[in-house]
Amino acid sequence: MKPRSVKRLIRGRDAVDGAGVRLVRVVGHHDTADLDPFLLLDAFDSTNPADYTRGFPMHPHRGIETVTYLAEGEISHEDSLGNKGVIRSGDCQWMTAGRGILHQEMPQASPRMLGLQLWVNLPKAQKMVPPKYRDITAAIVPMAEEPGATVRVIAGRYKETAGAVMPEYVPAKLIDLRLEPGITWEWPLPGEDTAFAYILAGSVRVANDPEEHPSHQALLFGSGDGLRLVAGPRGALLVIVSGKPLREPIAWGGPIVMNTEDELRQAFQELEDGVFIR
Repeated sequence: MKPRSVKRLIRGRDAVDGAGVRLVRVVGHHDTADLDPFLLLDAFDSTNPADYTRGFPMHPHRGIETVTYLAEGEISHEDSLGNKGVIRSGDCQWMTAGRGILHQEMPQASPRMLGLQLWVNLPKAQKMVPPKYRDITAAIVPMAEEPGATVRVIAGRYKETAGAVMPEYVPAKLIDLRLEPGITWEWPLPGEDTAFAYILAGSVRVANDPEEHPSHQALLFGSGDGLRLVAGPRGALLVIVSGKPLREPIAWGGPIVMNTEDELRQAFQELEDGVFIR
């Protein structure tokens, strides 16, 4: 295996979104060329409910999938299709917005709110598919136990373990990786896949690089056919994501991502005209 090195270290920036939620925008508009097919990564880690309980009131999405993963905390959600639910510690919600949905996410006061939201672009041919939810509770997430490592396989396949969900439109992989101090861990990955990790806690070294990367940053991996990580002295908790690039044009307007500016204008006109939900 030729292990991948770190192509880019992404620290992100503090941001306020929704009705006043403090978060770190790790990946955004300026990263689409390097992160394709992934568009956005927001991370949050707070023990102060005032940072997040204002939440994200009802808002639209079209043309993407949103993936909300909680390591700790609780988020209530509902949408224009009548769906309601709660995302709790260890849960993941994989929502295909497709042709359009209105939804809201309202974090609840918790001892700690730790997690992230990832946006996955939809291919041109599937931009307007019907909206769909996959509510992935912690209890149904398969787990692979290895010496010094626990891998929770949320989406795609990890070695011989199939994940809780197999994404339909972009065959992305998403795992929760927990490493004990000093453990070396390896995972073969297709060389054509975009792959990155977000470090939620602890620290890691990558391949043969002596630099130790602490928590609350993303590591975009370069070329190679696998990952080799070494956990720091306090171990590590990471979310690792990979997927094949779409290499399609992107027209991005807030919560809506299409392929052309005309499609984007049409979407916002439909919102104004009250015909966005079909």
